[in-house]
Amino acid sequence: MSSYFTDLAQQYIDGEWRPGTGSWDVIDFNPYDDEKLAAITVATVEEVDLAYRAAARVQKEWARTNPYARRAVFERALRLIEDREREIADLITAELGGTHGKAAFELHLAKEFLRESIHIALRPEGRILPSPTDGKENRVYRVPVGVVGVISPFNFPFLLSLKSVAPALALGNGVVLKPHQNTPIAGGTLIAKIFEDAGLPGGLLNVLVTDIAEIGDAFIEHPVPKVISFTGSDKVGRHVATVCARHFKRAVLELGGNAALVVLDDADVDYAVDAAVFSRFVHQGQVCMAANRVLVDRSVADEFTEKFVAKVRSLKAGDPRDPQTVIGPVINSAQAAAVSGTVEQALAEGATALVHGTTTNNLVEPSVLTGIPAGSPLLRQEVFGPVVFLIPFDGEEEAVRLVNDTPYGLSGSVHTGDIERGVAFAKRIDTGMFHVNDGTVHDEPIVPFGGEKDSGLGRLNGETTLEAQPPAGGTPTPRCRTTRVRPVRG
Repeated sequence: MSSYFTDLAQQYIDGEWRPGTGSWDVIDFNPYDDEKLAAITVATVEEVDLAYRAAARVQKEWARTNPYARRAVFERALRLIEDREREIADLITAELGGTHGKAAFELHLAKEFLRESIHIALRPEGRILPSPTDGKENRVYRVPVGVVGVISPFNFPFLLSLKSVAPALALGNGVVLKPHQNTPIAGGTLIAKIFEDAGLPGGLLNVLVTDIAEIGDAFIEHPVPKVISFTGSDKVGRHVATVCARHFKRAVLELGGNAALVVLDDADVDYAVDAAVFSRFVHQGQVCMAANRVLVDRSVADEFTEKFVAKVRSLKAGDPRDPQTVIGPVINSAQAAAVSGTVEQALAEGATALVHGTTTNNLVEPSVLTGIPAGSPLLRQEVFGPVVFLIPFDGEEEAVRLVNDTPYGLSGSVHTGDIERGVAFAKRIDTGMFHVNDGTVHDEPIVPFGGEKDSGLGRLNGETTLEAQPPAGGTPTPRCRTTRVRPVRG
């Protein structure tokens, strides 16, 4: 695993591994013990241009390649990930503080999404449409957009980079990927190495490790890419969307969330407790779909609270290399300070800490807070860390109002003994995805993924991925809501 941090600490441009030519380095640290893992000299505006020009040049031949031949590259990439799974899991633990469970979860999903890309290579279909003129017909062809720019986040870097990169390549496009500065290897150059070893033509996929302090908006503004896929905060996403609109580019934005997990009066309380703990604390709560808020019907609130608090207290926080650790470090000191500040602000506003975790360096222990004032802005914002707000409610009407009282709309879930009651509840929530009798953190390769309101634009996964690659003449992206239903346990 350590060889990854030496061999892959470079830029990958036009099929070559090379140092950046910027005047400073991105330093890659282990967030748990602050060990320096790698130093990568940043890419410059000139190297952004080189990467995009290379992708545009090679993409034309790649688009003409038989899709069955393209598919073979992804089959080999999948085998390489399976062969190197242990090393990749160790890298995830070291670079982003992922626990053993988190690394396994991310790798499982990454393989599933890569399998879907194997199929998506053969998915584009044309159409023949009638004409009002006799003897004529209209033919609609779905063609690659050309080059896609991908900007990926730090929390699930391997998965979320692959989730945009692999389908774009499978559909005949070129890609330039800019991973987050905190995870340049797992989210960037590791993916380049896997596809290089799998036989992807050099220059088709390029990886740039850099920062806006060096390149400004050059990555988005460059004339080559027609689509920008961004996953990250709504603040940055708003800027990306503005720049894309100014240059007539299509933006696919997967942004933040403020999910609520709702426990109705007829829910299986024990099962709801397990779902809530996972939904809030997986990867230290650094997940856009995480349940910031747990809403519980007052009739079962005492039972749920007692069991939920006991479960949270049992979560072991510490070294992510320990297989027993459930809560590892957050990504950096700024994030640790922000999460700790959220807890202190809530307490200053009058909240009660049922569990009050301490913060040591980047290790933030879980906190469970209740009694947050109804008008607190904390209830409407995203909290990217192991803090949860426990909120009682009286009846479904109040629950619906509370769930919708946020500028975000990415995910959520409801627990009930009646599936149809849960589906009816889900339909009243203004969100891109909602789960019945499940957690809030869930993603499947063929099911539309995306948010409403400040949680993003567009959808990824399965057939909806094709909508980011319009047919000649264009097509609107449909508004989709995903409702996943898990049968009632019994």
